Amino acid sequence: MVITVKKFLEKYINPLPEGSGGISDRSLKIATAALLLEMMRADARVTEDERSAVMKTVMSRFNLTREESDDLLQFAEQEIRKATGYYEFTSLINKGLAYGQKVKVIESLWEIAFADRCLDKYEEHMVRKIADLIYVEHKDFIEAKLRVKERLSL
Repeated sequence: MVITVKKFLEKYINPLPEGSGGISDRSLKIATAALLLEMMRADARVTEDERSAVMKTVMSRFNLTREESDDLLQFAEQEIRKATGYYEFTSLINKGLAYGQKVKVIESLWEIAFADRCLDKYEEHMVRKIADLIYVEHKDFIEAKLRVKERLSL
């Protein structure tokens, strides 16, 4: 198992150069994928539309194949099981992404929330909570929501 994970990381995710002191691209991808998976489960009802939306988002956002995306999501799932909350993921996003990229993460969360064409109060609460944790202003939180609704014709 360890060899499989190591091969995946070496093959698909570029680690940060040794001694650079920043957040690796790998860590940011895992953190984002983990939040997308948690968003999918926020209303305690996982639909095929939501699963598909998570896969599509990961593939397009990180420019990965279906196989690479599936591997990333499996790895993110393992990290979720070890996590005690969202902080492990949001702190990496805070340190490693620019403000505009954080807004894109919020937009991706809205896409998962609206994937089943029904916004649950728990889904909205989770997006709001993540937006607060990664310091996305309320105005941008709302604008991201409206962009996604328009794109999905809701």
